[in-house]
Amino acid sequence: MSAQGPQVTPSKKNLAIVVVPILLVLITFLFWYQTWFGRRLTDDDMAQYLADTSVPHKTQHALAQLAERVSRGDASARRWYPQVLALAAHREAEFRIMAAWVMGQDNKSEEFHSALGKLLADADPMVRRNAALALVRFGDASGRGELRAMLEPYSLRAPQPGTIDFRLKEGDPVRSGTAVARLHAGEEKPVDIASPVAGELARRAVPEGASVAAGDVVAIISPGEDQAWEALRALYLVGTAEELPAVEQSSRVAASERLRQQAAATAEAIRRRARKSFP
Repeated sequence: MSAQGPQVTPSKKNLAIVVVPILLVLITFLFWYQTWFGRRLTDDDMAQYLADTSVPHKTQHALAQLAERVSRGDASARRWYPQVLALAAHREAEFRIMAAWVMGQDNKSEEFHSALGKLLADADPMVRRNAALALVRFGDASGRGELRAMLEPYSLRAPQPGTIDFRLKEGDPVRSGTAVARLHAGEEKPVDIASPVAGELARRAVPEGASVAAGDVVAIISPGEDQAWEALRALYLVGTAEELPAVEQSSRVAASERLRQQAAATAEAIRRRARKSFP
């Protein structure tokens, strides 16, 4: 009689066919649920995630839910204001960006107002832009320069010398953090040139394979529709004649009716304020 290995019965085979897909779905759901910002956090979760930034998406989750609490006037949210102010000074730009958004939800907080004013000088353009938008909720127009910049093309510069290897072609969409090109410098590890702003690659400023120096413009990013719309909404309230040319240009190049309508409304609001100032 020949030796035989263990036999898998039909019932066990059928069980595996049923259980394995269920486990795959369950694991996928649990991962999604843990990273989904709509999942309600307990107060203990909020305190932990705002203080411990070692898992960034958890801190971002807490900030998103804190913004929702503040916007609906939940007075208990004030207990976490010190953590928000600390995150507004964090070394990671992602936390500063979200902290600026949260602070804009409470336009009665002088601490937030002061912190947002400082963020207008931040090195990251997205931090500055979020701060400028938030300041408008305080009736503060000191971020008008940043709001105007949101309507204008962004010059993407090389962080160091090297040879350019483009990752995108002209006309491609660009998301914040997208690598537009890569720099090669001899034996050193290649360095990605990522766009901090969203939009579209309007133009390559240098040819493929060109040698560039640190600070050279390598690409021009046209404004994304969402950021242009937010800027136009803010300038509707605080824009002046200085921003009018950028607003009118947005109306001419707008890709959607929504953007054209908002640009037209913003331009009219600016002209109306100008007429009141100089009858």
